[in-house]
Amino acid sequence: MNLIDTHIHIWNFDKAQYKWLEGDTSILNRTYHIEELEEDRLAAGVSGGILVQAANNFEDTDWMLEVAANNDWLKGVVGWLPLNDPAATEIALTEKYLKNRLFKGVRHLIHNEADPKWLLQEEVMESLQILEAHNIPYDVVGIIPAHIETVLKVAEKLPGLCMVFDHLNQPPIATKEKFGRWGGLMKDAAQHQNLYAKISGLGTTSGNFTSWTTDDLKPYVEFALQAFGAERCFCGSDWPVSLLAGNYNKTWQAYTTILNDLLDKEAQQKVLFQNAVDFYNLQDNQ
Repeated sequence: MNLIDTHIHIWNFDKAQYKWLEGDTSILNRTYHIEELEEDRLAAGVSGGILVQAANNFEDTDWMLEVAANNDWLKGVVGWLPLNDPAATEIALTEKYLKNRLFKGVRHLIHNEADPKWLLQEEVMESLQILEAHNIPYDVVGIIPAHIETVLKVAEKLPGLCMVFDHLNQPPIATKEKFGRWGGLMKDAAQHQNLYAKISGLGTTSGNFTSWTTDDLKPYVEFALQAFGAERCFCGSDWPVSLLAGNYNKTWQAYTTILNDLLDKEAQQKVLFQNAVDFYNLQDNQ
């Protein structure tokens, strides 16, 4: 069965600045090279990967594109654009990134912005409209219900912009709530055909870094599959952030075990492979 990891990070302190890592005392506060993942991703059966931005700057995006160009198994990059400056966004796309076959999506670290409605600013909405016009999807890194509320408004205004909730927008795994405000809003989100759910980063979301189990995650994955359908869900590891809560293989064993319990083989192949190909327009990079 083909398997695409749609959420891999790399960072290189010699190439870009990662403000969120300043002062971090965890294992994350060092350079992470893609080569470190090779043995584990082969053992997990991962045949393709997507690099996802880790900083709100061009340097991070350019480094990811360089690394992806030198590793055939990497099929695309979700980069960054200055969304609060539509003119600069248009220039960056037309003069640079649209010419690169590996530039497949955009993300901004909205969870680090003080205003959960950051995406609804007039200038940002204008930039998102530019993405919509170019058929470039957007990754939403939301962590609170207000982020889902914001995305619902964006989806209404820009129905042609495909967006995906990274890490399922932080379901309440830690409190075992089923499914509360998060669940209600995600059901609302699922009514918009341009919104997708990324099953990723759930080990760290559990809050139980050392002893979370597949059973802890399963109700929330099942909820997402029931709400969005097997046609609008796909998976990612969130490596190396996921290492805070266990190794790479533990992550993929959990996701594949859950999907095997919940879906037939055809639906599993959609969630593990085909949906990612369609969402990120990877057809030419396979």
